[in-house]
Order: sequence, then C-alpha cells, then structure tokens
Amino acid sequence: MEKSNQVEFVVHGRYALFSDPLTRVGGEKATYQIPTYQALKGILESVYWKPTFRWIIERVRIMNQIRTESKNVKPLKFGGGNDLSIYTYLRDVSYQVQAHFEWDENRPELANDRNENKHFFVAQRMIVRGGRRDVFMGTRECQAYVEPCIFGDGESYYDHDELVFSLMFHGFDYPSDTGNPELISRFWVPKMINGVVEFIRPQDCIARKWVRKMEIQEMTSTPLDDDHSLEDLWGGIPT
Repeated sequence: MEKSNQVEFVVHGRYALFSDPLTRVGGEKATYQIPTYQALKGILESVYWKPTFRWIIERVRIMNQIRTESKNVKPLKFGGGNDLSIYTYLRDVSYQVQAHFEWDENRPELANDRNENKHFFVAQRMIVRGGRRDVFMGTRECQAYVEPCIFGDGESYYDHDELVFSLMFHGFDYPSDTGNPELISRFWVPKMINGVVEFIRPQDCIARKWVRKMEIQEMTSTPLDDDHSLEDLWGGIPT
C-alpha cells in the first residue's frame, strides 16, 4: 500500500556481503543470496536519518542474477599480524528498494521535530544526491551507489521466478527501538516472487535470539536559542 512518506531508490555496486553476524566470529564470511532487512535499513540510514523517526523497509526487487565470488583475504589478528580467510561476496548487484518512515515513539523529547513533509522532502533530495554519508552493502569494502527510481520499472532477472529461502537473519531489536535494555536478533524465512521480496515487520518475526544486555542510549539535549534548532543539533539540512 502506498504511503505519503514512501521513498523508492535503486542501490547498486560491484560487490555485496550480507552475512549472518553469528557466522563472522570464525573469521570467514559468506554472504546470503539476498540483502537482509537490517542491511537495507542501514543503507537508507546512510542516505538520511534522524532520531525522530525509524525507517521501515517494505520490499526489495532483485534486479541482477544472483552470482557469488570468493576472495582470499588477510584480516588483521587481534594479537598482531595477519590471518588467512576466504570471503564469499555477491557480485554485480542491483536492488530496487521501497520504504517509509514512522515516528520513534520512544523519543517523546523529539516530538516537536515530527514534521512529515520536511523529513520526506529532505530524504528525497538525499536520494538524488546519492546519500548524506558513504553507502556500503553489508561491509565497508563493498562500496555502493544510490539513485532515485520507480519501484517496478525495468526488467529483473527473476521476473518470472519464485524462490523460497531458508531461515535468514532479519535484523536487530535495539533498546532504542523496543525500550527494553537488551539486544535481540530476529530471523525469518523470506520468499521471492517475480524478483520481489516482501519484508515482514520487525515485530512479526517469530524466531528470535537473545544476544546480550544493552543499556538504552540517552539522548543529550542542548537548550535551543534563536541561532540553533533541532536541525542543527542532529546535523540536518534546512528546508
């Protein structure tokens, strides 16, 4: 369903690595076949983000054929020197993404900044400019590029295919999102129909795993005067 603050964009790059955080402990990384909810949310937060709202990823369209490439890398050891590992990346990726934002009800102190039109139009401008910060797909070595698009335009390699994936990492429940002092990882079973994966909402994920205790980060407030606004405090761009 179309929403008034809905944004659409395409993100593409030479490589991507969307891995389960639990598999990174051993040093070697292997990518999922499709991007995770958390990774797409991180991409959109690099384009434009404020603590006033949170991004909700609705769906992603896989544009290119799913192909992988393995590379030998030498990650740094904690004790010094290098180790040998194999990283498996997705190659030549392109995704159309549709998302919208919702107010963060856990931040009542920012209620005065809940101006839907302002944040929507700033987000649109940031998509045109390619993002406010550098964009990466999964890991920092996977540089990505963002451009505006109309979701559904163009041909997808999987326009006439249907794929069901196994249990997959969806995202993290942070204390700032839930109000609970703990970090929880979410999992789900995605299904791709005609190249499109419809994401379920974070609260609808049944499979969850407790990670650790985590304190809720407090927002430091600064008195506002005639020369400062919430846009200045949070690095915003005046409209």
